[in-house]
Amino acid sequence: MGRELTNLTALVTGGASGIGAAIAARLQAGGANVAVLDLFPADLPAGQLGLACNVCDDDSVRAAVAAAAARFGGIDIVINNAGIGAQGTVEDNDDEEWHRAWDVNVVGMVRVSRAALPHLRASSAAAIVNTCSIAATAGLPQRALYSATKGAVLSLTRAMAADHLREGIRVNAVNPGTADTPWVTRLLDTADDPAAERAALNARQPHGRLVSADEVAGAVAYLASPSSGSTTGTSIAVDGGMQELRLRPAGQ
Repeated sequence: MGRELTNLTALVTGGASGIGAAIAARLQAGGANVAVLDLFPADLPAGQLGLACNVCDDDSVRAAVAAAAARFGGIDIVINNAGIGAQGTVEDNDDEEWHRAWDVNVVGMVRVSRAALPHLRASSAAAIVNTCSIAATAGLPQRALYSATKGAVLSLTRAMAADHLREGIRVNAVNPGTADTPWVTRLLDTADDPAAERAALNARQPHGRLVSADEVAGAVAYLASPSSGSTTGTSIAVDGGMQELRLRPAGQ
């Protein structure tokens, strides 16, 4: 993507591992100053600023955002990537788990965006990108709680885009399919037959494999870049065609 993010500062929540780490690396490669906000921001690549941050704690969020802005002289890009997974039908998670997932996956994005808005308003290239999911647009089995939170993220993205467009702030989302991340690997490890379960996840996506974290990062970098200045209020599916394509079975 060249160096079109040079002199811009990006915050990446949940940026110490998985998709978040790939996003942080991609933005840094594009020239951005990168602050990683994470519960455990350890062992980051050289040049990234690690800030301990709990997105469920407003004081923690405001302190981390303020520290990043002070270090780099402002904030231009916010990547709301921190999130947790959940499995099961509506019967399988109690109220506490529903509240916990909602607090991280939805209200956590609200807290970070709210704290960053004053800095974004001062930027000439302000952008927010929210990590959503295929679960927001397709009915997936055993994902009731997770899907509910990601559906809220998609709606929140559109509402924020409408609210802040005339302030010069673009807001978009990425919808990854099932990605090859540490969280998915942990889920596979608990399956009765991890190899068969991985094969089933691969087959569920029309291109026949899991999405890579780098592929998601590429879409995020596009949405965050000033070169996409007319793109706001939308989402990009990075799902191997899972949402839109209906292929015949192989060999037919």
